[in-house]
Amino acid sequence: MTQPRLLNLPAGLALESGATLAPVQIAYHTFGTLNDARDNVVWVCHALTANADVLSWWAGLFGTGDYYDPADWFIVCANVLGSCYGSTGPLTAASETAQPLYQQFPLVTIRDMVAAHEALRRQLGLEKIHTLIGGSLGGQQALEWAIEQPQVFAHLVVLATNAQHSPWGIAFNEAQRLAIFADPTYHQATPTGGQQGLKAARATALLSYRSYEAYGRTQAEPDASKLDAFRASSYQQHQGDKLVARFNAYSYVALSRTMDTHHVGRGRGSAALALAQIRARTLVISISSDVLFPPAEQQFLARHVVGATYAEMDSEYGHDGFLIETAQITHLLEQFYVPSLVH
Repeated sequence: MTQPRLLNLPAGLALESGATLAPVQIAYHTFGTLNDARDNVVWVCHALTANADVLSWWAGLFGTGDYYDPADWFIVCANVLGSCYGSTGPLTAASETAQPLYQQFPLVTIRDMVAAHEALRRQLGLEKIHTLIGGSLGGQQALEWAIEQPQVFAHLVVLATNAQHSPWGIAFNEAQRLAIFADPTYHQATPTGGQQGLKAARATALLSYRSYEAYGRTQAEPDASKLDAFRASSYQQHQGDKLVARFNAYSYVALSRTMDTHHVGRGRGSAALALAQIRARTLVISISSDVLFPPAEQQFLARHVVGATYAEMDSEYGHDGFLIETAQITHLLEQFYVPSLVH
């Protein structure tokens, strides 16, 4: 992962909760070149544990030879507040002398994340965005931003996301947080606190990210006599270890709480009324096997965003299909954009 650029906001941000987060640092990457007309901007909002280097985690859709090729597009991706990949988060010291806030990091909502994106957009002088795209938590950000700034975005592409985080999704997040809180090292407030809890949390999350069919195909035992050390068990252990190696428990707790706050209708009458404010030409993509953000949630979006196009991908990968099924997504994008804009 290459080092991101940084935007510093010394005055910080006034959070939706009423607290102030200050100072604020936003880590971001840009790829490609802004054209003379300044109309080739693609802004990516990333998901829970991703980072600003979209080429490193959405290969097949972003990169040389992919649909969003930096040779054609000016691609921007900013790391979200609360993360551990450069933007201000629980492990960031509030000043040169202060200690990190750890579990005392304030509640950041989706709208607060969008406020940081908006500050960066203005700093970069980008008056118009050709396409705003995001999946899962990234899609939640994209929806909020398209509602708040309807004149900025020409196209909106959201995948495996929703207008309001569901009780089912909140329950999954709480189960993961309980695993982290059960790790006594989390409460010691050190950079490595809560690692075993994070490992268990990731194992829990995977059950919502993948599908019954995917586990059956990849983790089934060829030896019917086996009584222990199952492949599925090893897989859960391995995936937990992988996340612990690259993320931290305090950011995981903070970002899962952010996801829980998502509700585009808060203070706007209803989710339907809020979605009706979007003016971008919109593509909503669902995944047939997604149990965390089931297709009904994307169908709701498509019904209430004026003129939205809805598409459902058939995939056995569950929620993670929005990161994996890049060939299908590319095909849907080619159909969505007007012919003159297809690259």
